[in-house]
Amino acid sequence: MIYSQPSRRANHQIIVPLDVPDLQSAIALVDQLPQVNFWKVGLELFTSSGPSILEILKSRQKRIFLDLKFHDIPNTVAGACRRAASYGVDLLTIHATAGKDALKAATEALQVGASQGGVQPPKLIAITLLTSISAWQLARDLKVPLELPEYTWEMALMAKESGLNGAVCSPQEAAQLRQICGDDFLLVCPGVRPTWADQGDQKRSLTPSQAILAGADYLVIGRPITAAPDPKLAWEKIVEELTTAT
Repeated sequence: MIYSQPSRRANHQIIVPLDVPDLQSAIALVDQLPQVNFWKVGLELFTSSGPSILEILKSRQKRIFLDLKFHDIPNTVAGACRRAASYGVDLLTIHATAGKDALKAATEALQVGASQGGVQPPKLIAITLLTSISAWQLARDLKVPLELPEYTWEMALMAKESGLNGAVCSPQEAAQLRQICGDDFLLVCPGVRPTWADQGDQKRSLTPSQAILAGADYLVIGRPITAAPDPKLAWEKIVEELTTAT
């Protein structure tokens, strides 16, 4: 099957994770998928390579989602955010469960760090609940008395009230969060799986087109692309699905 050229909008909505163990593997993946505009750098790669991978991506005019999921006391979170802001990344994550004081400290620190580095501050995005956690695990393992959708709504609202720019959420929560938090609140959805891809460890998933139609701004799609026999073809199939749906 021949796929049409990807739309600019669809290209910019897909974030592909660099879930690899080292800098060399990351560069190889970026080289393999030059059409990808937006890359996610998470804990494993950042721990291995430090900011070197960010510098490489910036040199190639790529957008960066620095997904470090900060979770600590307000002073420590503020220091980490101040430093992260200087990298010039586009998105940065913090756990909403760090609490209002930490969330507010993080937003203030980003402005300071970006100003010192002469860059635009990243959009600060709250983690509401990891998409690998099911409703059963939330109740039984984490002892949270709220129903899962209500819990994610509360976390997202607290993040918005604390000055954050958006939230990471399951695509299954996107429609309700869009209604609750408004159009100017970014929704970043991992746990997105095409119908032809393995679900893996994602418990609360939708297809890419379903997630966008539900209100997601960005889709984080990893293994359906990077673990595919032909990553380029897999990426094109997903972009085609989004282009047709939107």
